[in-house]
Amino acid sequence: MRTNLIVFVLSVILISGVSISPVFGQVQGSIVVTTDKPSYIEGESIVITGEVSEIFPETPVSIVVKSPKGNLVAIAQIQVGVDKKYSTEITAGGALMKTGGTYTIVVQYGAQNRSAETSFEFEGVSETMEKITNFEEIAPIEEITTTVTDTTISITGSNDLVEYEITNGKILNIIPDIDAKSLVISIEAIEEGSITLTIPRSVLDATINGVDDDFFVLVDGEEVDFEEITTLIDRTLTIEFQAGSEEIEIIGTFVIPEFGTIAAMILAVAIISIVAVSAKSRLSIVPRY
Repeated sequence: MRTNLIVFVLSVILISGVSISPVFGQVQGSIVVTTDKPSYIEGESIVITGEVSEIFPETPVSIVVKSPKGNLVAIAQIQVGVDKKYSTEITAGGALMKTGGTYTIVVQYGAQNRSAETSFEFEGVSETMEKITNFEEIAPIEEITTTVTDTTISITGSNDLVEYEITNGKILNIIPDIDAKSLVISIEAIEEGSITLTIPRSVLDATINGVDDDFFVLVDGEEVDFEEITTLIDRTLTIEFQAGSEEIEIIGTFVIPEFGTIAAMILAVAIISIVAVSAKSRLSIVPRY
């Protein structure tokens, strides 16, 4: 009888331990990650919170959000508070989050990159919202000038050149993405090949508290490995691509700042224009008696 009682108590303790897991998140190892809701619609804020069991000084939590197809949608690096908790927000929808389905949040932290993950549902971007987010139709963005030669690329807003070598392909254009803190490189890949880019730190960099951090590199939306050589003034990346590849995106923590003001001003004008057009449209359908 005493043995049965001990087994019963242990079973209750184990079941209780499982039942205290977060509703919309999971605990894996020493990391907890949760979302404030199980599902979202376009425009809503996705609040990601969590807690770690141990603090590693000057080490941020890395958060990656992936689409139902496994493509990267958002990346964030958040400092852990003295209470061992972290929090960030992203907005549902946008250029990278359009498809409805189950999105996965992967969190990594610590010297051993311990990870945890959770997921949420997204209804997808409606046709109306997609037209509004494409505000270039209402307020075209001032063209960002890039000049591509056989060995270098110059970008408006920087006096430093991006040097490159490419095999079995051709660079068509390169544009900074302010929101994503990245460089988007359009290529024409005839066959399987590679590209080596020497990027001045004044153009694009990835650092945390003054220490070099890893770039995220995507080829046609898929994360890929790459080789890198760093100096005090630039970072050289060698990236392989497949035949038919069209776009390479290099994501860091800093991109040419001069574009930030221009983009913000144009976005403000676009929003005002959208509001004005929307208001006019509503007025036009009000029935008259």
